[in-house]
Amino acid sequence: MTALRVLIADDNPVVRAGLASLLETAQDMEVVAQAADGREALSLTRSHAPDVILLDVRMPGVDGISALPHLVQLAPVLMLTYSQEAEVVREALLLGAGGYLVHGEFTPDDLVRAVRDVREGRAHFTTTAASALLAELRTSSQPQRNVARSPERLHNSVLFNLSSREVEIMDLIASGMSNQQIAATCFISEKTVKNHINRIFAKLQSTSRSEAIARWLGTARPGVSGHG
Repeated sequence: MTALRVLIADDNPVVRAGLASLLETAQDMEVVAQAADGREALSLTRSHAPDVILLDVRMPGVDGISALPHLVQLAPVLMLTYSQEAEVVREALLLGAGGYLVHGEFTPDDLVRAVRDVREGRAHFTTTAASALLAELRTSSQPQRNVARSPERLHNSVLFNLSSREVEIMDLIASGMSNQQIAATCFISEKTVKNHINRIFAKLQSTSRSEAIARWLGTARPGVSGHG
């Protein structure tokens, strides 16, 4: 039987060693390389040609999400991480990950089964990841329904090229919510909220909340102020 070749990418050497020990208890698996960040994972994937890549989300330098779209072109990727945020799970899947396991939620047998499943193209999730994905799908579908019912919001979303999530967050900004309140409402981190707001401000050609709100509500046009 040909061994299933696995590459582990995680910045914690203890985690890498533990995962390697678990996987190598399976007779049909071999850990061919270990990487400490996304850049090293890409380099080692090219040189070792693994059948499956286990990839952490948060790593110094090039993180897992940044490396993911490049890695999935070379081998199936299974996210294996402590990151539980719904938006991170969703982004990883949109970028091509074949599964998402959260540490502490799987047994050694679960891990081996997940690696085999992802190799065969079958998605595999632990409970928190599946629940986070479901919550994200429900949340992101709500603004789509709202936009469909509101021609003005649809016009704004098209005019400024905002995604459904950005439309939702811009509406919350316009309602006067703080970043912390928006994070709680959308079930995402404040850092993610700030990232969305930076993109929204760029699309609305705004440098402040008040200016963005004015543009969004139609009381100002891009390019009118000195910031445009």
